[in-house]
Amino acid sequence: MKVLLPTSVPLDPTLPEGVEGVAYDPEAELPAEHEDAEVVVLWLNPADRMAELAERLTKVRLVQGLMAGTDAVVAAGFNPDAAIASGRGLHDLTVAEHTLALALAAARRLDKALAAQSRGTWDTALGYRQPLDNAQGLTTLRDARVTIWGFGSIAKTLAPYLSVLGAKITGVASSAGERAGYPVIAADEVHTVLPQTDILINILPAVPETAKIIGADVFRALPKTAWLINVGRGATVDEAALLTALTDGEIAGAALDVTATEPLPDGDPLWQAPNLIITPHTAGGRPLGADALIQENVAALLANQPLKNRL
Repeated sequence: MKVLLPTSVPLDPTLPEGVEGVAYDPEAELPAEHEDAEVVVLWLNPADRMAELAERLTKVRLVQGLMAGTDAVVAAGFNPDAAIASGRGLHDLTVAEHTLALALAAARRLDKALAAQSRGTWDTALGYRQPLDNAQGLTTLRDARVTIWGFGSIAKTLAPYLSVLGAKITGVASSAGERAGYPVIAADEVHTVLPQTDILINILPAVPETAKIIGADVFRALPKTAWLINVGRGATVDEAALLTALTDGEIAGAALDVTATEPLPDGDPLWQAPNLIITPHTAGGRPLGADALIQENVAALLANQPLKNRL
């Protein structure tokens, strides 16, 4: 069995006897001698190259993505008989860390501080006589009411970070219950918590059911003092509605690590939107534990056992 390993990330999995690991450049055309591969690992593959792999790897049995969301992998059109597995869990620590950074930046208005610094001015409005709570707008994570929509493994890592700073967490998922010690409501009940939300954190995947799910209705339901943070997928937010909400003051601000089109095009009106923080899809980018996942799933494939993170 041949396993194709992308050179876009350092990989050195311990593969079972008889399994050959072959490095390939995800941005280059695949050499013809590797079209017999039965496993391909994907990371930072451009869409056109991924589609090329899908067309040429006719013997592939496992498509192992290292990304948390596999919408692009599914869209590439691999052999329908091939199993697709995601990198869910590999980005929990890094995405949680970045989300916390965005939440703190929003509460402490680091975006305004950096803008003032670039102008060479000392913005006294950010300093003295700060409010003691969030009654008039988000200024602290202490007692902040945080709703995390998409309460999976990343949220389970993130929630304790927020809790230790005093935030009050409510999760939203496909079904209600308690997860990792936090209350979780069903998605069809999200409207009950939005009016009491200071920060709405979106970690939803891009699937047909979530397309533009965070739109005008959500923004109208949130308090005018609320912030949106999106570290899920850009396709889950109606960006035209977000622009309107920011421009009209329906919400206080937003922090986006993902957008519907990436990179965000030159001239896109979001670049000039008020109270918007944009980071260039940097929350993840480090699939921690990738070798162990590849090892586990290749061994499971050989033994005809269930695959981890299979779609």
